[in-house]
Formats: sequence, structure tokens, C-alpha cells
Amino acid sequence: MSVKAKKHLGQHFLTDENIARKIVEGLSFEGYKNVMEVGPGMGVLTKYLLEKDQKIYLAEIDNESIEYLKNNYSKVSEETFVGDFLKQDFQFTNGEQIAIIGNFPYNISSQILFQIIDHYELIPEMVGMFQKEVAERTAAVPRTKDYGILSVLIQAYYDTSYLFTVHENVFNPPPKVKSGVIRITRNPKEGLAGNEVLFKQIVKAGFNQRRKKLSNALKVLNIPEALKTHEFMDKRAEELSVADFITFTQLWKNNQ
Repeated sequence: MSVKAKKHLGQHFLTDENIARKIVEGLSFEGYKNVMEVGPGMGVLTKYLLEKDQKIYLAEIDNESIEYLKNNYSKVSEETFVGDFLKQDFQFTNGEQIAIIGNFPYNISSQILFQIIDHYELIPEMVGMFQKEVAERTAAVPRTKDYGILSVLIQAYYDTSYLFTVHENVFNPPPKVKSGVIRITRNPKEGLAGNEVLFKQIVKAGFNQRRKKLSNALKVLNIPEALKTHEFMDKRAEELSVADFITFTQLWKNNQ
């Protein structure tokens, strides 16, 4: 028995064992006792995770996949499953660190990354497969076309690296696009404490009109008088580094 891939869940089952092993090996398995796999499907990653010492949780909403995993992996039980990843509050970890891994459904890629940011204090690292375009945006650097809201918001909390590209033909059914595997590792950046909401507003407003200088793009946020002549105002959002955005947010907060 196998699981039928469901289009509305964005399911594309990875069939290449070597790639599955490489994805799992992308995690360090250091400094945390828990790992959550998102969208395990038929367990191509799960089987390698279950060989580790960490406690494994599975975030899956497809009942057919849940039954398949329980029937085919002796270490998987009802208690292994934690439901929809996007609805997690992570209370079941009792404050313990938990890493995230998965061959993520492409239709909720950005939502998965934003959920990780929202719980960054609990999530030290993530290795995952995304649509190649999303993976590239996540790891993009300033002054490139891929650098945008997603790049800055992720990199404010995590160091990001693009690991490798995966071809369409190693999935069942094959997706219409190539995939990319990335690793994000929580970084020690400081300076955002208490300013997260303002930081996100500035980043989003800046990139929503990315062709305009920040002096125009940020008008919607009521720019503090003291910052109207700041050097950053003469630049576009894509010219600012993540550290620049953090510094600018601090200055904005101090001059409100």
C-alpha cells in the first residue's frame, strides 16, 4: 500500500534515498533533544530521523499518510503526530529546543518560514526543501533581484545557506519546478528585542515599492523628522543589508 499524492495538500513525494539522506544529514543534531518533520508523507526522511537519538515529532494533516506511517514504522505512534505545523504553539516541547526539517509543501512555503520566525527562540535550526525560487530568495544577498522581504526577515534571525538543487524527476508526481534545499541556523544578532513589529513594517514598506527610494517608500509609516535626512533615505530597500535594517529600526524607535 502507498499513499496517493493529493494536489490540494501540495504533496510531491521524494523518491531518491540519497537525497533524503543528504537532507537529514543537513541537520547538526546538536544542542536540542527534539526534531519535528513537516509533511512526512510516506516517511522517506522519517526513516533516517528515527535512527537518531532525538525525539521525533511529525506534523502531518493527511490521514492517509498518518495511517501509512503508523503501519510501516514501529517507532511511530499516535503520540508522534502533532497536527498542522502552521497552527503549532509548541507547548508540547515544554520550552525545550526543537529543530525543523521537511520536504515542505510548496503552496505554504513562506508561511512555514514565517511560523519558524515567530518561534525562533525555540527553533535553533531548520533544514528543508522548498521550491527553488523560494530557497534562493531566502538565502539572497543585497543588490540582487532575489533579495527581498523574505530574505531580510529570515536573515534577521537565522544565518542562511543554500545547500543543493533537486531535479523534478526524483518526485512522485514530479513538480513543475526545481527544488532547493536550505539550512537556517539561529544567529546571535541582537537589537530587535521589542522592535520586531516595527522592523517588519519598515522592511515590508521598503520592498513593497522597491524601485523607489526609502524616503518615498516609507512615507506610509510616518517617518520621524530626525530620520528624513538620514543617508538610508536616499537608498532603495534592496541596497540595505539586514544589519542596516536592524540599525535603522533602532534609530526609528528612538526618534518616534
